[in-house]
Amino acid sequence: MGRRAEMERVINFVMRCVLGTIAMYFINTVLTGANIYLNVGINAATVLTSGFLGIPGLIMLYGIGLYKSL
Repeated sequence: MGRRAEMERVINFVMRCVLGTIAMYFINTVLTGANIYLNVGINAATVLTSGFLGIPGLIMLYGIGLYKSL
């Protein structure tokens, strides 16, 4: 297991961070285009959340944003 397994975990985490950031950007763009102002800011906390939790983390971020806007 050793070094290769650790490297796969790091690459997986980085890829989830990158894809989560891209997803946040496009979701924010689509929502703004539909006149729904529910933007999740792209910062270190949100990028790390999407990296650690993946798609459920993105859903959670937008759920928190929706709750906050009510």
